[in-house]
Amino acid sequence: MNNGLAKQEKAFLLLTCSFVVLLVVSNIIAGKIVTIGGMFAPAAVICYSLTFALTDTMTELWGKERTKFVVNVGFVVTVLSALFIRLAILMPAAPFWTHQAAFELILGSNLRIVLASLTAYIISQHHDIWAFTFWKKKTQGRHLWIRNNLSTCVSQMMDTAIFILLAFFGTGSPLLTLIMGQYAVKMVIAFSDTPLVYLLVNTIGKLTGERTGRERIRVNQVI
Repeated sequence: MNNGLAKQEKAFLLLTCSFVVLLVVSNIIAGKIVTIGGMFAPAAVICYSLTFALTDTMTELWGKERTKFVVNVGFVVTVLSALFIRLAILMPAAPFWTHQAAFELILGSNLRIVLASLTAYIISQHHDIWAFTFWKKKTQGRHLWIRNNLSTCVSQMMDTAIFILLAFFGTGSPLLTLIMGQYAVKMVIAFSDTPLVYLLVNTIGKLTGERTGRERIRVNQVI
């Protein structure tokens, strides 16, 4: 009796773990603002943008319900990581450890930023899954690049706008400038990751025998 994981489950687990790691890391490093091509964005912009490539890949291979589960798991993990980071900040430091101020400055995002990030995440990621599935049906499973880019473009705009508005409205920050700058960087990454989505979908599909795109739609129509 073989109690090991099937190839499909191994591939799904690998993408799920990669998604969660990218998500948690993006929340940790988001406090640093970097310059990319003359525009300003959080250092997390690359990590977080790649999560959309992974959800598109998972939706293509395993459908929207499994991918929604992964997104919800990511939400729970993000909340847990935020709670434990806050706990670490509040715990009394050892007498010989003198870096409390720097530790709190880097990791101590205020509650408004955390809530804005979580809200933008859960709304935009679920929209991305819905939009990807919608365009997949419209294209009859063809042209992966169309549904990948259309779903990500709108979802990333939603994510950016919701986060900036909730996090910085009323603070005097240039909201439109922040939104457009971050969105432009995200779009460059989104268009650049299309080959990655094709690579993941084709490689995993061949290795595991998972039906993708047009093949899955044909099977569903027959059934």
